[in-house]
Amino acid sequence: MIRYHASWILPISGPPVRDGWVAVDRDRVVSYGPAGYSPPDLGPALQLDLGHVAIMPGLVNAHTHLELSYLRGQAPAASSFVAWIRGVMAARRQYSDPNAPVILDAVDRGIAEAVRSGTAIVGDISNTLVTFDRVARSPLAAVIFYELIGFRVPDPNAVVARARQQLAALAPTDRVRGSLAAHAPYSVAPGMLQAIRHVLDHEPFAICSVHLSESVEEIEFILSGGGPWRELLGQLDVWDAAWAAPGVSPVQYLDENGFLGERVLAVHGVQMTSADLARLAARGTTLVTCPRSNAHTGAGRPPIDEFYASGVRVAVGTDSLASTPDLNLFAELATLRRLAPAVPAAMLIDSATRQGARALGFDDHYGTLDSGKVARLLAVAVPPGTDDVEEYLVSGIQPEQTHWIELEATSV
Repeated sequence: MIRYHASWILPISGPPVRDGWVAVDRDRVVSYGPAGYSPPDLGPALQLDLGHVAIMPGLVNAHTHLELSYLRGQAPAASSFVAWIRGVMAARRQYSDPNAPVILDAVDRGIAEAVRSGTAIVGDISNTLVTFDRVARSPLAAVIFYELIGFRVPDPNAVVARARQQLAALAPTDRVRGSLAAHAPYSVAPGMLQAIRHVLDHEPFAICSVHLSESVEEIEFILSGGGPWRELLGQLDVWDAAWAAPGVSPVQYLDENGFLGERVLAVHGVQMTSADLARLAARGTTLVTCPRSNAHTGAGRPPIDEFYASGVRVAVGTDSLASTPDLNLFAELATLRRLAPAVPAAMLIDSATRQGARALGFDDHYGTLDSGKVARLLAVAVPPGTDDVEEYLVSGIQPEQTHWIELEATSV
């Protein structure tokens, strides 16, 4: 057993402990507490003092697209979301082979960058599943979401069945799993949404992700059937003349079709109303916010204060390197702090740890420092004399300020 001492311990499930310790045995957390206190059943332990650091669970990036890492810097910022999407589509046409070295090498660099900046778990969106094996060889835990797109689909059930077969051909582990995702209400046929929901209803541990209420163009399209999305679908020759605009918000549309639920991650939510947020909260759906990406894509500024005030579960993602400068989730937390200074820092950190782990189905093993959790522990350098460690952690932590504690364990 190893007992790590540090100036701060962040258990997440409880308040920070100043001048404390965490005990680890065989890669599992045993206990934590303040200096001078030792549970009677803790037993002997090797003592290691890590100094001026905060020990906390690894972060959870609940929404990213590692396979788009090769587009870093290639999709300029836009004033409208559909304009940005057009830019991404043009950039992706350069490579028809998802296994092109430029794509795979960028995936590996993205994984390394995420780990280096303190991420333990990702919710990764993939259209090709090329990231699965590469993530499985990394230290990351993950759900790899196989994202389905298809607005005019003759046989949605066949598309979903084929996707499930492709997922079944992978080699899932306790740490890396595959699941399905629907791209968005404007790009996925109603029948395919229903087929994906059917999978969730019959597989009790399945999880799904969907981009939802991300842009004003999405709101317009679901409400009226017109606007830039209608134009783009026509130009791509995927418009379905039988489709009728629901005439409601995207959230209400999915909810009335039975799609939302506790095992659904609704990503972005920039354009959600208070009624939309109430629906998510009532269904137990987790909202994943990615504010830096939203600014780059022209989606807008997410109403972070309203997210937390609504009672909806909030997790945090970076989105892809096509729309954000890096995969440092601490930088995402700093953006959240700037956008919502009234939201307690503890709630923001909880979103980037416990809530993300819960949403991705890893909360039994990650997200807090509770006894029995995997000891995937992060040490963040903290200046001496820091009084509010939570506020410091949302101020803009850089990768060079972090390291994974198991390195000390292997060196003993």
